Amino acid sequence: MTMNANPNIPDEVRAVAADGTQLRYALMEMAREMDDVIALGRGDPDLDTPPHIVDAAKAAIRDGRTDLTPIQGMDELRAVIAEHMRSVNGLPVGAENVMVTTGGQEGLFLAIQALIDPGDEILVPDPRYTSYDDAIRRAGGTMVSVPTNREDAFNLEAEAVEAAITSASKALLIVTPSNPTAGIVTEDRLRAIADVAIRHNLIVIVDEIYGKIVYEPWQHFSIGSLPGMAERTITLDAFSKAYAMTGWRCGYVAAPADVIDAMARIKQVTTGPVAAVSQWAGLAAISGPQDCVAEYLQIYTDRRAVLLEGLDRMGFAYGEPRGGLFVWADCSSTGIHATELSYLLLNEGRVLIFPGTAFGDAWREYVRITMLEPIDTLREAVERMLPVLERYRV
Repeated sequence: MTMNANPNIPDEVRAVAADGTQLRYALMEMAREMDDVIALGRGDPDLDTPPHIVDAAKAAIRDGRTDLTPIQGMDELRAVIAEHMRSVNGLPVGAENVMVTTGGQEGLFLAIQALIDPGDEILVPDPRYTSYDDAIRRAGGTMVSVPTNREDAFNLEAEAVEAAITSASKALLIVTPSNPTAGIVTEDRLRAIADVAIRHNLIVIVDEIYGKIVYEPWQHFSIGSLPGMAERTITLDAFSKAYAMTGWRCGYVAAPADVIDAMARIKQVTTGPVAAVSQWAGLAAISGPQDCVAEYLQIYTDRRAVLLEGLDRMGFAYGEPRGGLFVWADCSSTGIHATELSYLLLNEGRVLIFPGTAFGDAWREYVRITMLEPIDTLREAVERMLPVLERYRV
């Protein structure tokens, strides 16, 4: 559905909402200056880092284990990450295939800089988290969008990937579960995509940072575990989401050893090794008790149910959120463009959400809403949003 201008929207609102990409930052700035805002915009977990992880960091500081580590990360952490990825993800990797990065975002940036040359094309699902754009642009690459759709829960199709391939195509980016759509790429689709990648000699960069946050009955699957894929797959992950460690800035990459070496050369002259304290915390996270992961997943599952019930009341359609911390909702039933709606909900309802245009120019009828507030707060957010919608709905 393509919406016409809503006659109920004041001209000054249209003017403020005209730039959907910059509006995301303008909304965050507005929210900081307001009282009593319910923040359902940014994707940083609101839960506390588990105590045993915090204790491990304190012990590292107390014991003086804060020296610079090897550029690729502490040997013991890389070994445990490799074991985890072998046993949990089925990836045939050793410590030599692992690098510890300053968050998942640096892992993506380093991989793109190491692999993409000027003129190379990289296929990217649409919609997408726009930090990918910056990394590709800085490498001189060209981003080629691969469409996904709500009716298919934003699952990626091998046919769509193959249709986007040209003689300049070098790599494919897969994000599963996805930010912003909360869709996953299912095992059957990944098997078909792997066949496409092998036939067309594509490198696959797969962002699995939400891989431990998948809702029943769905399951996460790693494309790098498939035959013929280990030598062409770069797998990105981090402790940020599953362990509520966003601010610790500790991620990791699994890739062929020559790719890790190339990434290490870039990291050596830019950020250097990840802070030792954060690495000790990451070691405690991945090697310690995993009850916290299951506990947090249950919290998100309960919140997801409340948020979806609220969106049903608001008359929003959405792709089934199968993983991650968001709902990607179609607001076209309101007759209000997503940029204008996001502004109105903050200005009049004190609820911060992000317009879909922040994740791709085509998504003017979508909003991304996070579930990163307690259940009672999510219910309050719905009650604040409903009267704003009724006031401006056509």
